[in-house]
Amino acid sequence: MTAELVRGQNHPLPQTRLEIRVSAGHPIVAGVTLGDEQGTVRGTEWVAHPAAPQLPGIDVPKQAAADHRLAVDLGAMPEDVHRVNVLLALPTGVGGPTRFGAMPAPFIAATGLDGTEVASYTITDLDSESAVVALELYRRQGAWKVRAVGQGYAGGLAAMLQDQGLSEAVELAARINDAIAQGMARSVAPPPPPRPEGEGRVRTATVGGSGPMGESAAAPQQAPAGTAAGAAPGSGGPGSGGSASGGSVNYQHPSRRTSAPPTPPPAAPPAQPGQPAQPVAGDASGWTMDERLYNQVWGMFEDLARTTAAYRSAVDFADSRMEKELDGVLSDPRTRFGPAADAARAEARTKHTALVEQARAALDRDLAQLAAEAEVVEPALPPAFARWDSPVWQAYQVPMEIPMALRLGELYLPERSDLRIPMLVRLPLERGLWIDSGRDALSDAAMVDSGELRRLAADTAVAHAARLLAVYPAGEFTVHVIDPAGSAAGSLAPLLSSGVLREPPASGAQGVSAMLAGLTRRVDLVQMAVRSGATDALPPDLDIAEQLLIVNDFPHGFDDRAVTQLRYLADEGPSVGVHLMMVADRQDAQAYGPVLDPLWRSLLRVTPVPDDHLADPWVGHAWTYEPSLVPAGSQVVEQVLTQVVRARQSYGR
Repeated sequence: MTAELVRGQNHPLPQTRLEIRVSAGHPIVAGVTLGDEQGTVRGTEWVAHPAAPQLPGIDVPKQAAADHRLAVDLGAMPEDVHRVNVLLALPTGVGGPTRFGAMPAPFIAATGLDGTEVASYTITDLDSESAVVALELYRRQGAWKVRAVGQGYAGGLAAMLQDQGLSEAVELAARINDAIAQGMARSVAPPPPPRPEGEGRVRTATVGGSGPMGESAAAPQQAPAGTAAGAAPGSGGPGSGGSASGGSVNYQHPSRRTSAPPTPPPAAPPAQPGQPAQPVAGDASGWTMDERLYNQVWGMFEDLARTTAAYRSAVDFADSRMEKELDGVLSDPRTRFGPAADAARAEARTKHTALVEQARAALDRDLAQLAAEAEVVEPALPPAFARWDSPVWQAYQVPMEIPMALRLGELYLPERSDLRIPMLVRLPLERGLWIDSGRDALSDAAMVDSGELRRLAADTAVAHAARLLAVYPAGEFTVHVIDPAGSAAGSLAPLLSSGVLREPPASGAQGVSAMLAGLTRRVDLVQMAVRSGATDALPPDLDIAEQLLIVNDFPHGFDDRAVTQLRYLADEGPSVGVHLMMVADRQDAQAYGPVLDPLWRSLLRVTPVPDDHLADPWVGHAWTYEPSLVPAGSQVVEQVLTQVVRARQSYGR
């Protein structure tokens, strides 16, 4: 059973190998400090941070993100280490929030290696603080315990490190912020395509994002970045609306506010007296219409999560109240039987029904407003956010700049399965994708045989790859495919027939080895060039576009060396523009045991069929994910990819 801690509370740890999971509504920095018996950090070598992510028994993320997983092995701690502090801080200079009070309360949990939560803590009551000691793992009489700390610092990372006795706190904080800023920027900026004279290229500045809905708004570089929240399931935020507050959904709640845009969002039509305001597309704040729509989609996600949580809470309250009243009747032998007992039972059930009906009425009212908003928003979404059956694809043109997010599918809850929220992830991708082709972990795979499920998984991978190719400027995104046995030939037909692949899919063990060696070389070269500030010295034949590697039917065709290279690409590739898309059944790779656990954890798991596997620790929902697939018989992908190839040719890419 999970221990839900409050500030200052501790809990024993049943094991020494843990995973610390962090969820927030905006990109944050996660790190760890080691302390002696007095809690003093003896030097920078006792701090694990994005610029130096590994210590004995510690592995922390290398980038800022809204969701983190930190690996901790307390059994590997040196004998003079008695405290392990988990630190969270807001990155500086990247356009996000500057204080924790302006974002949802961070959630942190200590779990076993199997994902079972040992203890969790929601860090509340933060305001002006920009850094916080979230958890402390400490050794007491030979055993380890976890304590919820929640100590915030308005002076940021430097003040927090100074408070732990680190003399080089200011210098180390600067190094960490520099590493985060570099990790959030694109590793190598490719040359822009030819533009008419006098026109300049506007590149969208991105601020992290690794969850199913992204984590932060983006703004053009010449303007301050906004601070709208994203929406990985599990991130929430303040705001009114939903039945939790007893009123209707407020379409102007604080989560949809960013810094003032240069042009106001479209005005909603005046509401009739006594009627809710009519929603319009783009009613959230933002510097561009795409940013407003992105923020509006996040607002819809948050409203649906909140109003559903309020309804479920009300039903739980009604159930517990009726149970308590019935227990009171049954506990007294004098009132257990007879007309008085029957009347008491009937009254308890009547109260229960009234409470549930009242909660359902509030839920239906809010869901109706959200459904009306979805009907307005969906047709207005740009290609990067739209479904494949949207008319916007019929007028598709290759873009001149990278969009801020990409649609991977839809999210919904069982209370109203026809109310779908677009699932958006931020671009460029911070995590690879794992399209799970296995049956065992899927709730809706009972009617789909194994072969059909694998075909659907390959189709899903091609649909995602085609969308990525379509939303990037010409020549700025390259797709590679590893299909060792050729089992995905049918699904890959749109990529092959359009000529969008620069090389045929790699097959056989030799093809797998050659493909991985080439991408590993690219990662190594770009990393060295970026660290030395010599990006102009890269080989002229090196493709500096963003890269996506689709791996089908893993681990077929992979030897131990190839598996090691794949793990390296998953860990190091995203920071230099190399991304991984795995189409695999985890059961097929059981022979590798825990060696591949870090690989699976580093990828965002999606499914080829609807499945309720996306957990939301903010309000406890299990969101059902449905992939964004091409309608049967549609030629939209082929048409879009043909335009992508023509644009490449016209620009000499």
